[in-house]
Amino acid sequence: MNILVLHGPNLCFLGKREPEVYGTMTLEDVSEKIRRYARKARIQAKIFHSNCEGCLIDLMFQHWGWADGIVLNPGAYTHYSYALRDAVKACGIPTVEVHLSDIRKREMFRRKSVIAPVCKAQVMGKGWESYIEGMKLLIKGFSKK
Repeated sequence: MNILVLHGPNLCFLGKREPEVYGTMTLEDVSEKIRRYARKARIQAKIFHSNCEGCLIDLMFQHWGWADGIVLNPGAYTHYSYALRDAVKACGIPTVEVHLSDIRKREMFRRKSVIAPVCKAQVMGKGWESYIEGMKLLIKGFSKK
């Protein structure tokens, strides 16, 4: 199984930005946890970060045909990126939206996801483990194979 993991905007500030919300692990720390889990689960994972909406969309389409599933942390794009939503829907790759924090308990503008309706699942509020749970969901049956 091949899983594409996409870290969205501002996740490069993990460990520095609002540690009371996002924790103290850096983006590289989180990515290493993902790589370790992928090795243990015997799956291939490609991990990318971009602050650019178009780059995230390009990565989805570049990995079309390779990726059996996507774990996507869209960051702030969660709340308003219809372009990212449309790309998730158009690429047809089973996608799990993940968040480090529980967006339902955050500021009002963060509580709605425009992307969740086109995803197979949404995992939030479990810190870096949200990514692992997202991968597990894909392994359990959301894959296209």
